Amino acid sequence: MVRLSLGSARPPHRASSRSRRQQQARGQPSGGGPPPTTPPAAASMESSRQPAPPTGADPAADPQLPRLTVTQVEQMNVEAKVADIFRVLFGAAPNTQSLMLELWRDQHIEYLTKGLRHLGPGFHVLDANRPWLCYWMVHSLALLDEVLDDDLEDDIVDFLARCQDKDGGYGGGPGQLPHLATTYAAINTLVTIGSERALSSINRDTLHKFMLRVKDASGAFRMHEGGEIDVRACYTAISVASLVNILDDELAKGLGDYIARCQTYEGGIAGEPYAEAHGGYTFCGLAALILLNETEKLDLPSLIGWVAFRQGVECGFQGRTNKLVDGCYSFWQGAAIALTQKLMTIVDEQLKSSCSNKRPSAEDVCGTSSSGQATEKAPTVDYAKFGFDFIMRSNQVGPLFHNIALQQYILLCAQVLEGGLRDKPGKNRDHYHSCYCLSGLSVSQYSAVTESNACPLPHHVLGPYSNLLEPIHPLYNVVLDKYHTAHEFFSKK
Repeated sequence: MVRLSLGSARPPHRASSRSRRQQQARGQPSGGGPPPTTPPAAASMESSRQPAPPTGADPAADPQLPRLTVTQVEQMNVEAKVADIFRVLFGAAPNTQSLMLELWRDQHIEYLTKGLRHLGPGFHVLDANRPWLCYWMVHSLALLDEVLDDDLEDDIVDFLARCQDKDGGYGGGPGQLPHLATTYAAINTLVTIGSERALSSINRDTLHKFMLRVKDASGAFRMHEGGEIDVRACYTAISVASLVNILDDELAKGLGDYIARCQTYEGGIAGEPYAEAHGGYTFCGLAALILLNETEKLDLPSLIGWVAFRQGVECGFQGRTNKLVDGCYSFWQGAAIALTQKLMTIVDEQLKSSCSNKRPSAEDVCGTSSSGQATEKAPTVDYAKFGFDFIMRSNQVGPLFHNIALQQYILLCAQVLEGGLRDKPGKNRDHYHSCYCLSGLSVSQYSAVTESNACPLPHHVLGPYSNLLEPIHPLYNVVLDKYHTAHEFFSKK
């Protein structure tokens, strides 16, 4: 548990753990179900009523007291709700604390499985996002180590096959125009299912042609033909191309330079040059450059600092400076900073270069990167190995964020007793936040592990050890075992 003063600027960092795991067994993979009855403390988490924070003094009464802004009031409201939940935890008996810190697996599995089989009419607004709905639910269930029945898997594969355009890529539904975002969601879903039928359904030839059609002269990608250009499009294209082994010089050309131009003075990465740094785009930009072997093009120390300071007093992450905490950034920000744990050699070199006032030249930066290799000097770059080699590396340092605090926010503030996870207290559950809260929970549990093939020690997992989720490949956000199956399958192509 993490006791924090909500008057402090941010949670203190826990000491890095470099202990090796002494045993390989993960305990009870299917344990950690919900408590048989709702404990009084858990009930009070949802039902407590908070007095509204002051909204500013009346200028007529005291003109020297400034009126609070809307942003300040909203922040104070969130802090009050989170603080009340934490007070319930700290004041509860030990057995009640254990129940409160439990991952309610059975409820989450029921909520997600029900959504895969049937969604109500209110979901018609997401008609162009149906592959995303498949991914959010299928990936969440895989994180929980829940196996889908064969008929349901076949139904999903058949549906996504109807979303696949004859000219390449996947649309948001049958007959819809292909789009990089829904292509990413469809490919990740099929990789997560992992059967030969699912992986064989992907038409890699037309997919490559589609990506070339949305490749822009700037080096970046458009989300669809004639669509917008941003870092999200760059990541989804490179992630998919890397995962199915079609990434080549033609797709990679100029992309690293475009993403580098999107890094802001704050250190994070924006959606496009000269825009505001954002947690989602920061993950996308960093992950894409790792898959291209061009991370030296970013100012990594600055990026790490910006992401680390997005973890606030609530223990969760915010997406942008001066924004509210949001459970989905448990992955977008948590995974971004976790990725840098394997990049500390580059970070150290950049810090030394900064101290000596000598910035690396473009030739130095590109000397070991794919942009340098994407010329006549080295026309055959094995891009597929970058994602594989990265996950096989050991973490070079311990967590660069408060991983236990993040688990505390997810378990106490994001879980919904009836199943599913949410943005923050007071919000409703949904499949998107269920996916990215669980993904962030997995990242935080494994971030203290130094060896690439080891499992976390019990003190790395908040609550009972049965809370431990499946590990993910953080560059793609697919379960690690599923990634290895797909890597082996597509390496033969």
